Amino acid sequence: MQEAINVGLCGLGTVGSGVVKILENHKRDIVHQVGCPIEVKKILVNDVNKKRDEAVDSALLTSNVEELVEDPEIDVIVEVMGGIDGTYKVLEKALQNKKHIVTANKDMMAVYGAPLLQLANENQCDVRYEASVAGGIPIIRSLTDGLASDRINKIMGIVNGTTNYILTKMMDEGRTFEDVLEEAQRLGYAEADPSSDIDGIDAARKVSLLSTLAFSMPVDLSDVDVRGIRGMSYDDLAYAEQLGYTIKLLGIAARGEDKIEMSVQPTLVPHSHPLASIKDEYNAVYVYGDAVGETMFYGPGAGQLPTATAVVSDLMDVVKNIRLGVTGRSSVNPQYQKNLKELDEVFSKFFFRLEAEDEAGTFLAITSEFAAHDVSLDKIIQMPKGNDKTAEIVLVTHQASRAQIDDILKKLESLSVIRGIHSYYRVEGEEEQ
Repeated sequence: MQEAINVGLCGLGTVGSGVVKILENHKRDIVHQVGCPIEVKKILVNDVNKKRDEAVDSALLTSNVEELVEDPEIDVIVEVMGGIDGTYKVLEKALQNKKHIVTANKDMMAVYGAPLLQLANENQCDVRYEASVAGGIPIIRSLTDGLASDRINKIMGIVNGTTNYILTKMMDEGRTFEDVLEEAQRLGYAEADPSSDIDGIDAARKVSLLSTLAFSMPVDLSDVDVRGIRGMSYDDLAYAEQLGYTIKLLGIAARGEDKIEMSVQPTLVPHSHPLASIKDEYNAVYVYGDAVGETMFYGPGAGQLPTATAVVSDLMDVVKNIRLGVTGRSSVNPQYQKNLKELDEVFSKFFFRLEAEDEAGTFLAITSEFAAHDVSLDKIIQMPKGNDKTAEIVLVTHQASRAQIDDILKKLESLSVIRGIHSYYRVEGEEEQ
């Protein structure tokens, strides 16, 4: 048996503790798989004297990052501490010292992934980041290895467990957004400041990472069109249900010819679509390929052991490459230059919920604006609101471009019969008739 591969672990929070636990509990199986032991030599923490739930040898703990990145006996840095700029500097130094990287840090990879991978190539080091997207679901490995021979045309998925939990509870229990968000914070599904989740930023970071891999095109977080679920009304979910849809916060990345589109937004999917059945904190990614057709990857998107499993699997992959002497050779630079679709090239069906005057001519005024922009309507519901002489009108269009929809929104806002445009969302997952 070869000598042990030594690991410097940055972070001993939820995921870091899970990594230590898996390496210890699965030690014999890991040795059998990779051919040598994997040992944690140093663990970077903020406070070495803090009382911890997991039994960890205090001699392994340090608050000095140099003890990890400068130690010639440490082969791999496993980063699960979070952060962006400061963390990148740590990993940059580690790569310069010829240390391989395993990270679960989607935020840092979304910002610094390209320079980090370039530096890894220059130093013949591996960088693995499976756990940065969808927790325990092996979606990155599936795109880079399992589906490498296919041409991926579209990725559509639930990649944020917090928002999926909120939408599930709102729909199933008829509760308000604010009420469920508060519950999610109590249960630990949402942070004290939930902005990254409910405003769609977390999902957008993951979409940018997946798009780079799926389409071999360098993209930035700023290229993703983002709308979150903050303040979403139960009425939207109820009307969608009445029309045969479920609303999910979806990350969508699609390729057409040589251009791509990327978005994160509340999206209606038909009840018959597999993504409609994904509930609570679970994630699922739907992939469309030329050869394979449609596949879906489903599982827990977060949590100590699911995420730690992805981290340790990446670590084992790096160790195998070290033993084979092939590190630094698996990363492939993007093949194409960035080329994004314009708004008039992004097509979908759309859902509208409007409040309007309940009087003769209102419906004609509204539908005339859609007709004037060559957008036809697929489904319509009109419900009186009570004694204030207004009605709620819910519409689903046929295929239309984002440019057409934006123009229609401006026109509707100017109509005197419109009291308010409550919401408009994309509709995906069904074939046009």
